[in-house]
Amino acid sequence: MAGHSKFKNIMHRKGRADAQRSKLFSKLSRDITVAAKSGMPDPAMNPRLRLAVNNAKAESLPKDVIQRAINKASSGDADTMEEIRYEGRGPGGVGIIVEALTDNRNRAGSNIRAAFTKNGGALGEINSVAFMWDRVGQIIYPAEAGSEDAVMEAAIEAGADDVESDLVKPDIYEDAPGHTIWTKFEDLNEVAEAMSKILGDPKSTAIVWKPQSEVPVTGEAVGVLMKLLDALDAEDDVQNVYSNEDISDEDLAKYAG
Repeated sequence: MAGHSKFKNIMHRKGRADAQRSKLFSKLSRDITVAAKSGMPDPAMNPRLRLAVNNAKAESLPKDVIQRAINKASSGDADTMEEIRYEGRGPGGVGIIVEALTDNRNRAGSNIRAAFTKNGGALGEINSVAFMWDRVGQIIYPAEAGSEDAVMEAAIEAGADDVESDLVKPDIYEDAPGHTIWTKFEDLNEVAEAMSKILGDPKSTAIVWKPQSEVPVTGEAVGVLMKLLDALDAEDDVQNVYSNEDISDEDLAKYAG
């Protein structure tokens, strides 16, 4: 894995997504509304809503927008939103999981299928990919939160499963997470709260899909794969896109520019 950085691959895509802040804010707002609808409209009493609000704050979603999204849960509009998971393959056999939140299942399915087909991928059946992934908790802290040893000690004390530190140069990736802490699905909130008492509030907390292994992708397939991931990210109905590619920094710079 020397010379490879999953984080840099993500940042390549995130940089493009951030150019469309309104779409990002819309996705975050929808997630808050559905989370509030699933339980109490109070983040302190609703773990899922607390995660959604924390993620929104990490992306600087204004407080009034967050509150409007929570209030919307009591209106009829929230009843039409449906959560759907799609799975498929990209160039080189890369596994891709797409989480959508939509008020129109047919539109979402059609657009996501088209994104796969037009960009060298293929949409598969449910669980055709997910069986090779784990559903886990993810907590992210910036590099300045502490040294690798300090964060590791805090994570162990809080009951986390693993820690990955990717301390890339901040002048290249100013949004670098620094430290990623992994937890069991059911332990996320408890571990996050325990770590907050030691290191302060994390940059983000989320339930995510983590691949059990990665698929090497090289050459021109890198560019095709990135176009596919970008196309999926750009869909209004898409909330999250997960993929298990392993790309060298050199190929990412050469083919995905």
